[in-house]
Amino acid sequence: MIFLTTLVFAFLLTFLLTPLAGRLGHRWGLVDAPGGRRKHKGIVPRTGGLALFGGFFVTVLLLTFLPDWLPAAAAWLPARNDPNEERRLTALLVGSVYCVGFGLLDDRFSFKAGPQYLIQFGAAIIGFAGLIFIKHVNNPFGEGFLFGAEGFPWWLVFLLTVFWFMGMMNTINFLDGASGLVAGVTAVLSAVLALHMIFKAEPPQLSVALLPSALLGVTLGFLPFNFGRRIFMGSSGSYFLGFVVAALGIIGGARLATVMMVVGLPALEVGWLMFTRWRRGVSPGEGGRDHLHFRLLDMGVNERTLVVGYWLFCAMLGAFTLLIDDRLLKLAALSIGVIVGISIFAWASRQPVEPAV
Repeated sequence: MIFLTTLVFAFLLTFLLTPLAGRLGHRWGLVDAPGGRRKHKGIVPRTGGLALFGGFFVTVLLLTFLPDWLPAAAAWLPARNDPNEERRLTALLVGSVYCVGFGLLDDRFSFKAGPQYLIQFGAAIIGFAGLIFIKHVNNPFGEGFLFGAEGFPWWLVFLLTVFWFMGMMNTINFLDGASGLVAGVTAVLSAVLALHMIFKAEPPQLSVALLPSALLGVTLGFLPFNFGRRIFMGSSGSYFLGFVVAALGIIGGARLATVMMVVGLPALEVGWLMFTRWRRGVSPGEGGRDHLHFRLLDMGVNERTLVVGYWLFCAMLGAFTLLIDDRLLKLAALSIGVIVGISIFAWASRQPVEPAV
């Protein structure tokens, strides 16, 4: 019941905050007009990240500190089995504030790739300092962990954690190009993570499962406005969602494979785009319409059809991770997905790209 309550509260709060965030976007001049790689109609505010952040921040803040403020509420919340959980939750909230703040600055000043990477690196440092880091990874070929029970050496823990956070933030940022695409994919991932923590984890991670439940409510509350092209999430939203998705993949017991199964295609595309842009002598972080979703749109695919197709594809992969327990089978599925994904990108790269003017 507490999971449904968390979801509904986050949904309603975000649903109410989104129109307010849109008004602020118009007032501050943080809006997108048609032109260049933007093909929408009319003036659309790009401050949806404020609503996403507000709904999630308030919900998680209440879940984290309500037992201290109102001891009777502790009976309604799952017990915390990890003594470091509150520290990780604090880092999650601090990192969220950091990402939204710098995201708004990016929306205002349109940072180049270098400053964006520095912002992402700073977010990773916040996560690492808050004990949100990758110490263990399951052995896909047998029981236990790679590198044994002690896990990775600390220098490698740091590098893996930074790479994971920056990779997820870039994945969400690169994917944000069609109305409702990122919010819907994040909703699917949140649902998969919550179900995995409640029903598949041993032992069940009930207290942590409240976090993806809250994120699911937040994205669903934002989705009607975003899918209807009434508001965009902007950099504040993509930075925030990328950071939270990366953090939940670690906080949830290193569910990195689960996250990668759901967002594997967009994550793979980040690497593909960086490589192909480098080969063309273009900055890897430069915006353009060479993303897969942009190419499909330029080929005449209906935007809503494309977005819903992405949702269903990610949901199918998410269901696979919930129904299949064999680690080797999951690794094989990921490998096949990489081959298929590269084939799709290679085909799409031969299609003409509309110039961004």
